[in-house]
Amino acid sequence: MNRRTPKEGFRYLRVREFIRAFEESRFISTHTLPTHNSKLHFRYTIVSRMPNVHYELIAVCPHTKARRGRLHTPHGTVETPFFMPVGTQGTVKTVGSEDIEAMGFQQVLSNTYHLHLRPGADLIERFGGLHKFMSWNGAILTDSGGYQVMSLSDMRSIDDEGVKFKSHLDGTVHFLTPERSIQIQGQLGVDISMMLDECPPYPCTRDEAANAMRRTHDWAHRNLAARKDGQAIFGIVQGGVHEDLRTESAQYISELPFDGVAIGGVSVGEPTEMQYPVVQHTAPLLPQNKARYLMGVGHPKDILHAVACGVDMFDCVLPTRMARHHCLYTLQGRINCLNKKWEAQDGPFDEGSVFPQTERYSAAYVRHLFKAGESLGARLASLHNLAFYARLMQDVRSAIESGTWPDLVEKYKLA
Repeated sequence: MNRRTPKEGFRYLRVREFIRAFEESRFISTHTLPTHNSKLHFRYTIVSRMPNVHYELIAVCPHTKARRGRLHTPHGTVETPFFMPVGTQGTVKTVGSEDIEAMGFQQVLSNTYHLHLRPGADLIERFGGLHKFMSWNGAILTDSGGYQVMSLSDMRSIDDEGVKFKSHLDGTVHFLTPERSIQIQGQLGVDISMMLDECPPYPCTRDEAANAMRRTHDWAHRNLAARKDGQAIFGIVQGGVHEDLRTESAQYISELPFDGVAIGGVSVGEPTEMQYPVVQHTAPLLPQNKARYLMGVGHPKDILHAVACGVDMFDCVLPTRMARHHCLYTLQGRINCLNKKWEAQDGPFDEGSVFPQTERYSAAYVRHLFKAGESLGARLASLHNLAFYARLMQDVRSAIESGTWPDLVEKYKLA
């Protein structure tokens, strides 16, 4: 087949040739965009065929801005909105991949920082990627490692080039740049890589938030330029608690060819009354045709609020972390398994929060496990909390489809 220029070729190809060209073509356009640093320009290519990761909008809630959709990835389609169990080091603590799959989760989160330090991206790549290494059949998103590095305030230094930090494991010095972060995530072979950004702490001054945002914008181009063919990357919006900075960042990141967009710098210590306005303001500013991800937010009420604002994706360590500290999520609120009231309870902690994974075990038995220091207690509590979150997200999706959002809010009002 004679190749025409991209402008001519797609106009005149016959149907069969068009299909073949769409599947096999490498028609590209190369873009050069300026950054906040006037001396820096980055060039990257945009491939014209369907990206490996893309979002499909199905329905919008008649009562809120909540969206029902699907996120298509190389390892399957993920129904949105959804929650990602956190497998920081390639494992969701106390549970196996088979447990996560059985509960209906379709995507998990892992962490570039931790996997880079141990066991190392080279080893995981030799195994065929993180999916094979952890025996997980669904999709995987990796955090860039930026948040973990930024939290090492006394063990790292940051400049426009990247972040120098000391390993929390052995004190060795590492240098993480946007290019290196994307390279590591490429070696891991995950479905979605997150861009390396600068996440400002809370509290911070307006100038500190603005500087972190502008560095994030400059690094955005470097993240995109470093990706390998077919690697999907999500951009991150910063700006702290300042609406004008959030508006600027949302516009800037949305104009770049990321495969999805995340709201970062939230749930970093700020009170809920400051978190909610940021989410409510920022989410509607993000592209309608891409998945929207709220990073690190996971309390049930916070999820419901963010979904109502138009967010599609969530992750948080809360379900398993609270489980290891003998706390369970129920429709009656969060409960403490060690309370004496459960000592002789021959039945569940909450009749409305019973799940196949744990229904055979009484509240009294689970309490006994924690009192005795048995590891099964943490596992059963983790299975319970993850099942609660799986049901929550299924109820969210059903409520958007059926237009029964007020009923959903009433059901989870105490959670």
